[in-house]
Amino acid sequence: MTEPVHIRFAEIDLEALAHAQGRVAVLADAGAALSPAARRLDRMMRGALGRAVASEAFGRLKPGEALDLAFPAGLEAEAVQLIRLPRKAGKAEARKAGGAVGRALSSKGTHLVVEAHPQAAEIAFGLAMRAYDFTPHKTGEAKPIGPVTMMVAKPEAVAAASAAGAAVVEGVFFARDLVNEPANVLTTFDFAARLAAMQELGLEVEILEEEDLIKLGMGALLGVGQGSESPSKVVVMQWRGGDKEAAPFALVGKGVVFDTGGISIKPAAGMEEMTMDMGGAATVAGVMRTLALRKARANVVGLVGLVENMPDGRAQRPGDVVRSMKGDTIEVINTDAEGRLVLADVMWYAQERFKPTGMVDLATLTGAIIIALGHENTGVFSNDDALCGALLKAAAEEGEGAWRMPMGDAYDAKLKSRIADMMNVGGRDGGAITAAQFLKRFVKPEVPWCHLDIAGTALLKADTALAPKGATGWGVMTLDRLIRERFEGK
Repeated sequence: MTEPVHIRFAEIDLEALAHAQGRVAVLADAGAALSPAARRLDRMMRGALGRAVASEAFGRLKPGEALDLAFPAGLEAEAVQLIRLPRKAGKAEARKAGGAVGRALSSKGTHLVVEAHPQAAEIAFGLAMRAYDFTPHKTGEAKPIGPVTMMVAKPEAVAAASAAGAAVVEGVFFARDLVNEPANVLTTFDFAARLAAMQELGLEVEILEEEDLIKLGMGALLGVGQGSESPSKVVVMQWRGGDKEAAPFALVGKGVVFDTGGISIKPAAGMEEMTMDMGGAATVAGVMRTLALRKARANVVGLVGLVENMPDGRAQRPGDVVRSMKGDTIEVINTDAEGRLVLADVMWYAQERFKPTGMVDLATLTGAIIIALGHENTGVFSNDDALCGALLKAAAEEGEGAWRMPMGDAYDAKLKSRIADMMNVGGRDGGAITAAQFLKRFVKPEVPWCHLDIAGTALLKADTALAPKGATGWGVMTLDRLIRERFEGK
C-alpha cells in the first residue's frame, strides 16, 4: 500500500533551518506578531518574512492557505512557505494548513515550524493526509519525498498526540489505494488477498467462497456476479478489542470491483470510473485497518461482498427473479441496480451470525444521490435517530460532509413487483431513497442501522484540502470517530 509520509517531531533548530536544502514552512497570521522562531527566521531572511506577512497578498489568504517565497535570501532553502493560521484556529483550519504543506513537500526535505501551536497534532494529521500520491502504475521514476521534520515546543507530547491520527491516515490510504486500483489488478481474488493480509495486524479474516455462499442461500449476491470470470466472495474481518462477551458493531461494504451495468449496460463515456464501485468495501477495510493499528477498545466486524458485474452468456437478465438469503424474492428490473442486491445478502448474514449492536452499510449506490447532494455530502438514511445523530456528529467533527435523507412508506410502495416480493428499483424519481427503502427490508427492526450512499464522495475530480483528485477514503475518519465515541468513550 501507499506508505504515509513519516514525520519526525523535533525541537526548534535555527541552524537546521538556515541550512535546509528543501522547503521551510512557517505559520503566521495577518495583523499578529511573528512567533519567536519566526522572528529569528525573519532576521536571517533580512526582513522578507515580516514584509510578506504584512502584504496584501497574505492578508487575502484564508486560514490554512499559503504563499511561497522562492529562493529566500539568507537561507539555503529552495522556498519558504508562509501559511496563514491563527493561534485560535479550529481543527479544520489546522488540518488545511497541514495539507498545504503536504501538497508541496520537497524531495530535499521539508521543515515545518509549528512551535507551541495548540493544534500541532491536527496540523501533522493534515500534512500526512495530503501527502498521498498513487503511482504504482506509472513507469517513470517516482518523485521521492525527502524527510519531513516538524519543529514543535514539546516533540514527545505532540508525537504521542499524533499517534491515533497516524493510524487513521494509514486506514484512509489503504482505502484510497483500493479505490484507485484498476479492475484488471483489483480482482475479487486480489481484493480478498489484501484483506486476508491484515491478519498480521491482529484482525481475524475469513473468506467465504462461492460454494459457501450457495449453501447460505445468497442468491441475490450470486446473481450479480454470475456473468464474471472472477468468482464472488464475502470477506469477514473481526476486531475483538472490547469486552469478550460483547456483541460487535457491524460495518458492511459494497465491493463491486467493476460495474459495467451488466445486461443493462452503462454508457461507454465514463465507464472507466466504475473501478470505484467497490468504494464502500474499501472504506470498511480502511476502518478495520485503523482499528487494528490503534488497538481500538471495541468489538467491530467488517463484512464486504466482492463481485464483478459483467455482461455474458451466463449474466443475470432484466426480468430474472432471485431469492435472497433472507428468503424474499426479488424481480431484477435493472441489472445496473446491483449493489443493493449484494448488500441485502451480506447485511442479512451479518445480522444472523453476529447479532450486532448496530449496523452501518456503505456503498457507491446511486447516481441519484449525486443529483441530490452533489459531491460535497454523503447521503445518510437511517431507521434510528440516535445512531444517525451520532454518525452525523462524527462526520461533522471530522469535516466529512454528510446529510440525512428522508425515508417513508410512499417510497417503499414503489418497489412493489407483479411477480415477486419486490423489484430491485423503484423508478427514476427519488432513486437514492427507494434504494435505501430496498435495503431497509433486509434490516431487522431491532437493529439500529444507517445506510451511507457515497457515490458522490468516494472519488473526486478535483483536489481537496486533504486529498489529491481521485479516491478520497471518505468515511474512514467518520466511522473511526463514531466507534471511538460510541464504544471507547468511557
